[in-house]
Amino acid sequence: MTATLVVGLDGHGSGERAVAYAKRMAELIGDCNLLIVYIIEWSPYTFQTPEENAERHKRREEEIETALKRVVDPTVKALEKDGITAKGIVRHGHVADALNAISLEEKAEQIIVGRSTASGIAERIFGSSTAKLVMSASIPVTVVG
Repeated sequence: MTATLVVGLDGHGSGERAVAYAKRMAELIGDCNLLIVYIIEWSPYTFQTPEENAERHKRREEEIETALKRVVDPTVKALEKDGITAKGIVRHGHVADALNAISLEEKAEQIIVGRSTASGIAERIFGSSTAKLVMSASIPVTVVG
């Protein structure tokens, strides 16, 4: 039976560390697929004008295309070059909720994410996406430091 590991990619070093760890796990497991996921964070605290709302769908599609081209596709191609089966997904949403939903949709065995070194007032007030994911995920989560 093929195992699926969901890997949260953030376009930074923490995401690269998560991919490196997931690649190693896929090599150890053998029959394994990596699902490289990039979430474009949605914030309820963003206020938009009526004109921005009219263009919202088009902008969302452009954001997805940009994330695929710049972040996800190069990672998937590098993994495939190394003999790892991988595919990529980009979605809008809350990081923790979206990663959990995708892992359930794909019947994944595990979610792998990198630990962000972000700090400051926003993290103290709202918490980190990684912490929220660990607390709410339906499947095991590995956090790579």
